[in-house]
Amino acid sequence: MASHTADESLKHGAHHVEEVFGAHAIVDAKHASDAEHNTPLMQVIKKNWKAIAWSMAMSMTVVMEGYDTILMSSFFAYPSFAMKFGAYNAATDDYQLTGAWQTALNNASNVGIVPGIFLNGWLAAKYGYRKVVIVALFFLNAFIFITFFAPNKPVLVVGQILCGLAWGVFATIGPAYASEIVPLQLRGYLTSYVNLCWAIGQFIAAGVLKGLVARTDQWSYRIPFGVQWAWPVPLMVACFLAPESPWYMVKLGRLDEAEHILKRISSDTSEDEIKGTLAMMVHTTQIETQLDNEASQTSYFQCFKGTDRRRTEICCMTFMGQLFSGSCFAYTPTYFFQQAGIKDTVSYSIGLGGTAVAFCGTIASWFILAKVGRRKIYTSGMGMLCILLLIIGIVSVASKSDGAKWVAGALTVVWLLTYSLTVGPVAYTIVSETSAIRVRAKTVCLARNSYALMNIVCSTLESYFMNPTEWNLKGKTAFFWFVTSLLTFIWAYFRLPEAKDRSYEEMDLLFTKGVSARKFAGYKIDAYAGAAVDSKSEILLEEKRAEAGN
Repeated sequence: MASHTADESLKHGAHHVEEVFGAHAIVDAKHASDAEHNTPLMQVIKKNWKAIAWSMAMSMTVVMEGYDTILMSSFFAYPSFAMKFGAYNAATDDYQLTGAWQTALNNASNVGIVPGIFLNGWLAAKYGYRKVVIVALFFLNAFIFITFFAPNKPVLVVGQILCGLAWGVFATIGPAYASEIVPLQLRGYLTSYVNLCWAIGQFIAAGVLKGLVARTDQWSYRIPFGVQWAWPVPLMVACFLAPESPWYMVKLGRLDEAEHILKRISSDTSEDEIKGTLAMMVHTTQIETQLDNEASQTSYFQCFKGTDRRRTEICCMTFMGQLFSGSCFAYTPTYFFQQAGIKDTVSYSIGLGGTAVAFCGTIASWFILAKVGRRKIYTSGMGMLCILLLIIGIVSVASKSDGAKWVAGALTVVWLLTYSLTVGPVAYTIVSETSAIRVRAKTVCLARNSYALMNIVCSTLESYFMNPTEWNLKGKTAFFWFVTSLLTFIWAYFRLPEAKDRSYEEMDLLFTKGVSARKFAGYKIDAYAGAAVDSKSEILLEEKRAEAGN
């Protein structure tokens, strides 16, 4: 039944495209789709370098979220910050924040991110990506004042919550915009670039913290907050000049504006190629509409109906898998190093080196993405992270010597490299490619919100796992994350499909046919098979009628 529906949708979509663009349009759309699959990468880059530049500029907003993620958790090991906001602990002979306050400060931004993401899903669908980002940057510029001048913990928590509202926008718009403005061959690179921006933010934060850790005054933690003012204004200018997503214009039926954007973001592209690309986009949106009687709806409820329910599950689990892989424990290891007995300056040096490893790993992941499927990268990466966590836990239990501490620290850096090569960057690609065009903004928002909500749970647990005034499990915490990563690996093996080299049309049809996740990669499907044949037949028939008339 699903197959029949898909075939009927192909024909209906073809007729719609022909009504809009003319009799030969569906053939042009197929040629555009074939070109997306077969054009050499360097030629694609040459033709779409403008789109690449705009995608990278929009994704740079994620730098700020990455910066704050490592900033707050690293402050817990910061002597001046702990002295200002913590209390003296006789057992450790230093100042510590309680587990409750660590939890509050760690999760404050996530509390703001959740409503920020939901608002973004609605606002981006209504006003487009550019306008929403510009407004979010404006308010973030104001909210940073609260964290910079915070005199106590409650005010700092409020500031983090308000900043989280803006970060929620950046976290979802980056990958969604990247997936829509560049062609198929570049999707993997530009969506995973979002993770590189995350790593850039963390690298900058680690460098700032390392440079100021020796200071004992209030500026050692106020300056890192103030550095965040370096981004909003330049990014507002860039977003103002950036083009809107052409897919957004097609969904609204504003085809002239979509065509203008396609011309603006491409180089050395003929008028026919532009028309063919636009026809392909219209064909895709029409197929999505016809595959489900309620597909024209773009509310959050639609994400849980029909084939969209499966796609939403995949997107949400893929993002949450980043947390289940143990990122709360191993991705920001400075506090772990300090609790293990490593000196503050050395801990921050290792943390800085770790973020550099993450940065290089993300760049290296692009070469893997070009050759290896998303499913294989995610599942194999999760499996390796699982094994590393198990070894870290065993080392921590087996010995408490200085050598064992350094081994655990080295394995944590190896974990960072593995994560940055696999699960970290490819998750953004999977989410962007799996979500349906018509509800992409909302699906990405739901996925990111599932991450934010789960991050609250994971950060709370991690605060109590590691804090010496609470459970004080130190390296043994790795055993808990070993279990969660193992369960995620099992889910990915059975439920995560392969999206590499698949157009959005093909993904729509594969989900409609209910193809098993393990069969996605080898399943043969042509999004224009029935439609193209049907259209060509009608064209030939019209030509014969014309000849007969003459």
